[in-house]
Amino acid sequence: MSKVVWKPGTLLSPLPAVLVSCGTMEKPNVLTIAWTGIVNSDPAMTYISVRKERFSHSLIEQSGEFVINLTTAALIRATDLCGVKSGRDTDKFALARLTPEPASVLSCPMIAESPLSLECRVTQVLPLGSHDMFLAKIEAVDVEESLLDEKGKLHLSRCGLLAYSHGEYFAQGRRLGSFGCSVRKKPDSGRPKKKR
Repeated sequence: MSKVVWKPGTLLSPLPAVLVSCGTMEKPNVLTIAWTGIVNSDPAMTYISVRKERFSHSLIEQSGEFVINLTTAALIRATDLCGVKSGRDTDKFALARLTPEPASVLSCPMIAESPLSLECRVTQVLPLGSHDMFLAKIEAVDVEESLLDEKGKLHLSRCGLLAYSHGEYFAQGRRLGSFGCSVRKKPDSGRPKKKR
């Protein structure tokens, strides 16, 4: 397969398109972030990378906390809107028709319409150039009850998670397998075994 070589760029895709809430319940703010991920399992840690000139940057830097709210296909308008408008001169919660709700551990708000929210406390700020990375410990996870089955297992596939890929939004597609499927033994076909 022939490939063309380009200069270094940010073409890792797809990425989660999340709504990051910050500020306070009295003055909530929200911004859209695609540069986020999990960096550690124990303790559970994540990060967001935010441009220094963004209004939310100073709010997160001052409070040391934020909430990562997962988004769905139903939240595409709000997700895009919160990425192109500034909270400096706009109430983005009102504009995007989002509802701030109290977090269980932190003082900044969560988004009621999000199916799953990660409450995060900043442990370190890493200046990287165009962005600062806020490395954070996940203090609590808030999950919509309808996504849990009778045994308490989480089924995120039920909510149509949103992803971002090279300037476009996509809803989560069909299931192709699960972790470990490449080494798992195939289930018995039910055919009788030959006698030897």
